[in-house]
This record gives sequence, C-alpha cells and structure tokens, in this order.
Amino acid sequence: MEHFDFALVDWSRAQFALTAMFHWIFVPLTLGITFIIAIMETIYVRTGDPEWKRITQFWMKLFGINFAVGVATGIILEFEFGTNWSNYSWFVGDIFGAPLAVEGIMAFFLESTFIAVMFFGWNKVSKRFHLTATWLTAIGANLSALWILVANGWMQNPVGMRFNPDTARNEMVDFWAVLFSPTAINKFLHTVSSGYLLAAIFVIGISSWFLLKRREMLFAKRSIIVASVFGLVMTLFTIVTGDESAREIARTQPMKFASMEGMYIGSDNAPLVAVGILQDSDIPHQPSMKDFVFSIEIPNMLSYMAYLKPGIFIPGIRDLVHGNEEEGILSYFEKIKRGRVAIQTLREYKDAQNSGDETLAASLALKFQDPVFLEEYFRYFGYGYYYDEDQDVLARNAHMLIPHVPVSFYSFHLMVILGGHFLALIIVFMILAIKNRLEGKKWLFWTAILSIPLAYLASQAGWILAEMGRQPWVIQDVMPTLAAVTRIETSSVQLTFWLFAVTFTVLLVAEIRIMATQIKKGPKEGGNKDV
Repeated sequence: MEHFDFALVDWSRAQFALTAMFHWIFVPLTLGITFIIAIMETIYVRTGDPEWKRITQFWMKLFGINFAVGVATGIILEFEFGTNWSNYSWFVGDIFGAPLAVEGIMAFFLESTFIAVMFFGWNKVSKRFHLTATWLTAIGANLSALWILVANGWMQNPVGMRFNPDTARNEMVDFWAVLFSPTAINKFLHTVSSGYLLAAIFVIGISSWFLLKRREMLFAKRSIIVASVFGLVMTLFTIVTGDESAREIARTQPMKFASMEGMYIGSDNAPLVAVGILQDSDIPHQPSMKDFVFSIEIPNMLSYMAYLKPGIFIPGIRDLVHGNEEEGILSYFEKIKRGRVAIQTLREYKDAQNSGDETLAASLALKFQDPVFLEEYFRYFGYGYYYDEDQDVLARNAHMLIPHVPVSFYSFHLMVILGGHFLALIIVFMILAIKNRLEGKKWLFWTAILSIPLAYLASQAGWILAEMGRQPWVIQDVMPTLAAVTRIETSSVQLTFWLFAVTFTVLLVAEIRIMATQIKKGPKEGGNKDV
C-alpha cells in the first residue's frame, strides 16, 4: 500500500464530502416542500379561496430560491466523479452511470419543464393545468432523488453486476436487480421521507415566526395545519423506513451496523444503547473493550430490532476484524488474503494476454466464470488492496477497514433523538392548530423556530452515517476509496477544496439572506391577514 498517496485520498474525500454536504442542505427542502405546496394549491383549486393562493405562492417563492442554489451545487457534485474519482467511474461506470442517465433524461426534464409553468403560469393557464404542473414538479423532483439514491444504494450493496476481466470493469447484467434492491428501496424511502419531515418543520417554524410577530395570522395557522398533518404522516413513515434501513444495514453492512451501535464485542440478546458516551481508545476509530463510559441500554432489543427475532447473534467490531468461527464469520485478515488472490489472478490474466500466452489466459479467464472462485475469492476483491506480507502491517491495514466509530455512533443517535423531538413537536402543533389554540404560545413558537436548524442537523447526520459508516469503501467490499481516487496532484485538490468552500459558503449566505428578506415581506397583499 506504500504507493498510495493517502493525503490525496483524504483531500479528495474531503472535497467530495464538502460538496455533498452543501448540496444536501438544499435537497431535502426541495423534496418535501414541493408536495406541501401541491397540497396547498389543491385546496385552493377545490375551495376557490384566494387566501390559499397567497399561501401557495409564498411557499413557492421560498422553494424557488432553494431550488436554484441546489441545482448549482448538484452540477459540481456530478463533475467530481470524473475529476476526482475517475478510477471509480471507469471501474463501474456501466452500472453507476445508468441510473444517473435515467435521472437526467426522465426526471430532470420532467421537473424543469413543468417548473416554468408552476412559477410563471399563474393567470396564463387554467387552474387545473397549473395544479397539474405543480404536482408534476413535485413528482419530478422526487424522481430525480429516486435515481440518484438507487445509484448510491448500489454503492452500499452492489448487485446485478458481473466482472469482465477483459476490460477490468464491472458491468450491469440485471437493471431491475439494481433498481429494486432492498438497499436502494429503503434508502430512497427513508431519505425522501426525512426530506418531507424537514420541509414540514421548516413550514411550521417559519409560520411560528409570523405568529410570534402577530402577522399574517390566518396564513400562518393554515400553513401549520397542512404542514403538521403532512409532517406527522411523514415522520411516522420516516421511523418505519429508518427501522427497515437499519435491518438492511445489519444484513449487508455489518461493520457499519456495529459502528453505529457502538458494539465492539458481538452478542446474542444484544442490548440497544439508547444513549451513551464512548470510551476513549488507543486504537484509532475504535471504542475500548469497555465500550462506554456511560450508557442507557434496553436489554435484548438490538437483536430483535435487527432480525425481528430475540437471541440472534449481532457481530461486533472485534468479531468482524478477527473472525468468529462459532458464528461462521470470516476475519478481515482472511478476506484480505482472499482478495489478494483475486487481484493477483486478474494481474496474471492480463500478463498472459499481453505476452500472447493464450492457453494460460483461457485457463485464467475460466476462473472469472467459476461460481466457487467468485464466491470465495472475487467477492473480497476490494480487501486485497490492504494486503501486506508483514503481519504487523497487515494487522494495521485490517484495522483501517474500521470506520470512524464515534462519528457513526453519535451521528446515528443524534438523528434518532432529534427524530423523537420532531415527532412530539409536530403532534403538539397539529392538536393546537386544529383546536385553534395556537395564539400566545411563545415558548412553542421559539421551539419550532429553533427546530429548523436542528432538522438540517439531523438530515446531515443521516448522510454522515450513510457515507462515513461504510468507509473505507466507495463500493462496499469491492472498491476502497484509495483505489477509486484520480491520480492527480494533491495540491490541485487542496486548491479546489478551498475555492469550493468559499463559493458554497457565499451561496449559502446569499440564500439565507434572500429567504430572510422574502419571509420578512410575507405573502403578497390581497388576502385576509387575520383569523
């Protein structure tokens, strides 16, 4: 591994993380608020009440500001696959590129076509046609998310592919397996529903500001009713999909699961840690043998939640690294050695082709069609990059396959705790709004306003867990980040990192200022401002 420039890998990861996290500030609101707007406009079309038109147009204006900035960051993100991760793009471009191509052809054009009608079609097309354009804009935005999340789900659990030794690339053999992978389905449903939750909190929080200022009371109360009902349904759906996602992680990414649960030593009847503080460790990114300084645990709950059966063994970090014969768990050391065999076989095949030894090349080519070789050796291809004949170095490399446990653990638990807060807040708002008892609840209004940044924090925590929890893999078990990165000068990546950091920060500040200005202006004149 000495020939890998780890500074280049780290800076490339940092640049992509920077771009992705900034982009993800804008995406969840876009996913959710479009449906809230469509519901509000539906009420307007059915009732003919002009106040609902004012409400719809106000939230539509905020959506437009958010959407414009989000598109700019998203374009840069896609370019980085070619500039910073060209080896990855080459290795799996046939698979990863397909969902992104569908996203561009179907979802993006659908969304961009009808968004023009949505913003500029008022009083120019019929009410029903405009409403249809609004709904199709919402659907288009979420279709964009579908294909992107299918691609990301495939990276978390690669399926529907076959390795071609002649091109040294993975090629898609089953598009439907990629699309309907349980990992992809759970990732899409949980991600978009969390975006709907964030949008509901956003609408409730902004509406609370108007109530706090005693402005646009009818507008604020109606917005809260729609957002709270929508938010309650989507919060419950987020909880259900999050539970399903955790079970899928336990099955396909056991190291991520162990990290986010802070489990060093595996156990049957494993307890669920509701709250905990991890013990410091001399080994990087690992909790110590004692696991926690402090924790509140629910006995036997983790085994049940992971497999819906009590008493199921949940492997810990130590079991995965060192193996557990009793539970049939192969150690990382063995996986590295088997991955080395797969890499060496591919290298020998290429050498035989280049030297013209057709007999040897044909013999080696058959191995890549042999189910036993594929199952016992090639499935660990990515681990082979960490091989070293020195056993001490091999042990160090094996521990490099452990993600940053504190980041995974705290991100997961922060997301869950804040989810509980949002559920309680939405229920309180919905009950008070339906009973028309919202006025004078300043403490509640401030809680809702302060919950807006908390919703973004929870959303970011979810993506941090999803991406950092599977490190060092860019494709789980198949390709580590050190093999995926483009071999360019580290200084070039550092320069663009800081350029992007400044640019994205300026864009974010600009968006916040423009949104704040529009919020202070409030809905346009012409409606009923009081109850």
